[in-house]
Order: sequence, then C-alpha cells, then structure tokens
Amino acid sequence: MSTTPPSDVPPSGAAPHTGQHSPQNLAPQIVVQQQATALGRYGKFILILLGFAVMSLVGLVNSYQSYFSPPGGPQEKFHSLEAEAQEKIAVVEIVGAIMEGNGFVKKQLDRIREDDDVVAVVLRIDSPGGTVTGSDYLYHHVRMLCEERELPLVVSMGSICASGGYYIAMAVGDNEESIFAEPTTWTGSIGVVIPHYDFSGLLANYNIKDDSIASHKYKLMGSPTRILNQEERLEEHNLFQELVDKSFARFKEIVRSGRPKLREDDQALDKIATGQIFTANQALEYGLVDKIGFIEDAINRAAELANRDLAELRCIRYEEPPASLSTLLSSKANPPSLLNTDLQGFLDLTAPRAFYLYTWLPSILSNTSP
Repeated sequence: MSTTPPSDVPPSGAAPHTGQHSPQNLAPQIVVQQQATALGRYGKFILILLGFAVMSLVGLVNSYQSYFSPPGGPQEKFHSLEAEAQEKIAVVEIVGAIMEGNGFVKKQLDRIREDDDVVAVVLRIDSPGGTVTGSDYLYHHVRMLCEERELPLVVSMGSICASGGYYIAMAVGDNEESIFAEPTTWTGSIGVVIPHYDFSGLLANYNIKDDSIASHKYKLMGSPTRILNQEERLEEHNLFQELVDKSFARFKEIVRSGRPKLREDDQALDKIATGQIFTANQALEYGLVDKIGFIEDAINRAAELANRDLAELRCIRYEEPPASLSTLLSSKANPPSLLNTDLQGFLDLTAPRAFYLYTWLPSILSNTSP
C-alpha cells in the first residue's frame, strides 16, 4: 500500500520552498564579540559609585578642616615640630606696610584666643612699619592676647623690622631673650614722620590758585597748594611738629616697655631713637634685639618660655582662606568703579597722617622750609 507524501513536503533532493532566500543567497554576517572590561559588565555603574565616593570623601575632608579651622577665617597650616602633637606654638605673620584695620593679622590673634591648645606665640615681622594708629592697634591687641591667655611671646624679625614693625615687637614686654633678628635683618628706624609737600609754586606757574573756603585757617593745615608767607608757614610747621613730638614720645615709651636695658638709660635710648636703621649686629650691640637667629631659634625659645618639650609641640601658622565662588561671582557682577576707587585713594592721600615708617619717599619729597 503506497502513501503519498504530504504536499508541503518537498521531494527528496529538492530545496524546501519557504518563501525566503536560500542559505546560499544570504549575505554574510560578521559578529564582533566585545572584550570584557577590567570592571566587568558593571563597569559604568562602579565608576559612578566611585565618583560619588570621591565627592563624599572631599566633603568629609572639608568638614574635618572646617572643624579645626572655621570657614572664612584663618586656615591653620602645619609649620614644624611634631605634626601629631596637640599643643601648639602659633606663628603670627605681619608682612608689608601696616595700615589701619589690618584685618588678617587681627583675625590670626582672634583665632589664637579661641584655641586653648596654643601655649606660645611667635610674632614673625617683616615690615617697614606703617601708620601710627595701625601700629599701635596691633601692638595693643598682641599685648592683650598674651596677657589674657598668659602666653609667652617671642619675636622673629625677617628682612626688615623697622619703625612701626619694631613698635609692635615691643609687645614682648619683659620676657628675656625674646627678640631674634636674622643676620641680614635691618631694624630700628625709631621715629615719626608726617609727609608734607608744597606744590604752590608749581601751581603758580600755571596761574592756578587755591581758593578753598574753610571755617578756620587751621582746617587747611598741610594743604600742598596754599600759598603761605614765612610766618604762616612757620606756625603751621610748629603745629605739625608738636603732633610729631607727642607721637615720638609715645614711641619711646613703648620701647622702654619692651627693652628693660633701655628703660632707665635715657641717654642710650636717645642715641638710637634718631630714625636711623641698624643692621642685626648693631641692633644687638645697642640692645634693640636679644639674639641673632632664625625663626627656628625663636620657636625653640617660645617652647622654653612655655615650659614645654619640643617633642610635645606642633608649630602652626595661618593662611588667608581663598575667595569663595560666590565672592568671585559677586565681584564680577558688580565690578568696582574705577572713578570711585581713584577718588577714595586720592582723598586718603591728601589727609595729613603720621607714620612710624622707614621709607625714602618723604625724605626726598618733604618740604625743607622752616
């Protein structure tokens, strides 16, 4: 009995008819196998997690630093000695000209006042001086800090510690062997100056007259454009000289408070209080400093005065915090007016001001008339 194959089954040897291309007619396909990455199939996910971990770590580090150094204030940095020690010697830096409202120096002092781990202070001064008021302001706050906290104070002089800088150094008081000058330090310049310039003759050449109106003639004291006769000029000169003499007398009193050897020897003090600048060796000879040495020597002396072992101390210093992004953006959004800035600076320069300052400018341009 024969059977007939189903109609949908092709005869033997014949290609099945499926309505598709035969295998011989299919285009060749290339399959590229991806190489396995070092992190496997979850590499991208792991990298994202790693990024979050780094961000979290940065946040923790910032929080850690903020715990010890409040954001926006002086940032504590390791200087020397034992990095893991808890008790500290703090180095306060006074660098450059000293003006009123010397903010960062005051912030350093305030930071120390709040830090119970600070056991001694080293005042690092590299300054030619500055205004009478600015110098006295810092002197006062250094003295007040050391008295309130009962902290020993040692001074380390940099390349120059003159006039107002030396004035602040006198905050050491009666501490023995407390002022160190480096071998190349210049110091001294004990004196006062009020810069004054007379441009009246120059203006007269251009037929320009000072016609200012004031409540009294003394209101215009120090004006560089007023034409004065000899009697008026002498009177004005004497009034300014009185201001200089009173400020100079205070300077010498401050020197007496910080230099016991000069306290009872007016002749020795008058010999050095001439405005002259001295080398480190001259200053040592005249009793203006106690030792020739570097900041490391001052740090060692501070530890001695604090009755601490160097192995138990960490020496730190302070840095100004970087400007925040919001501060930078606000300064760009509201740039200062060049006109206003110049006018403010010009008005400030025209105000008569007394300086504890070592500088050649007033001596060259000063008024030489009586």
